Amino acid sequence: MTFPHLSLVADPHDRLGLLRTDEDWLQQRWEDPASRVLVIAGTRVRPGPDGLEWVASADAPDGVRVLLGDRDGTTWWAVIVDGDVVKAEPEQWLPLRGLLPFLSGEAVAQAPLVFHAIGLAEWHWAHRFCPRCGGRLVPRAAGHELVCVDCGKAQFPRSDPAVIMLIAAGEPGTFEERCLLGRGRTWPEGRFSTLAGFCEPGESLEDAVRREVLEETGVVVGDVTYFGNQPWPLPSSLMLGFHGRALTEEIRLEDADVEDARWFTREQMRREAEDGSLVLPGGVSISRSLVEDWYGGVLPGSW
Repeated sequence: MTFPHLSLVADPHDRLGLLRTDEDWLQQRWEDPASRVLVIAGTRVRPGPDGLEWVASADAPDGVRVLLGDRDGTTWWAVIVDGDVVKAEPEQWLPLRGLLPFLSGEAVAQAPLVFHAIGLAEWHWAHRFCPRCGGRLVPRAAGHELVCVDCGKAQFPRSDPAVIMLIAAGEPGTFEERCLLGRGRTWPEGRFSTLAGFCEPGESLEDAVRREVLEETGVVVGDVTYFGNQPWPLPSSLMLGFHGRALTEEIRLEDADVEDARWFTREQMRREAEDGSLVLPGGVSISRSLVEDWYGGVLPGSW
């Protein structure tokens, strides 16, 4: 079975990390007419009528230049400009979640570049001052490092580990086996998804799975096995997928963020997905892959 979330990372670019401080090489590649640039205002991108627009460097505005890397002999960049640009046409500039429809079909090959670009833009937006002394941070290493002008302390991009899990109960593979899905308080009616949460300091990933499920639903989890991962710069997460086996099944909703949680058999999931009363996560998310891996096939409908 091919998992849908893997399509977003199927065609990675060479990030050229060792060349980020070679100013002569960077300038030469920037001036190459074949180089292509994604313009980001703050953390948002404005798609064109035909999808995401990568402009020639000569047509790119002034801003922070970010080297993304090389793919198919082309050097790819992002330029981060002031977020105030968005105010003139706020409905035209979209965050990453709004760009996902533009990364479907053949355009999905752009996803690793876009995730890289917006992930760094989010980091630049959130890190403007030195956490040590409060001084101003300036970019270097082609946008992949921020250095304090006062104390010289360097900052580097980080990815926050977040666990996302499909919890099952009952004899594996039987008609009676069921999985646990939850829904947030602000979600439209019928939307359910796998549970998820951030890993805390000093905590193993497996224990993060157990803690988050217990906090959100009151269900105790035993065995936890790794499934896969997905970069998710909303704003800076690395989603780490797991399957887990429940030791208890009573649901107690004590987390303010969780409005409902239910156990679904495969038959219930199929029937409700077909009639539209159950709406599952989007096809490119690792949450969808976890659900369909447990279900054993493709399901209709998505966010």
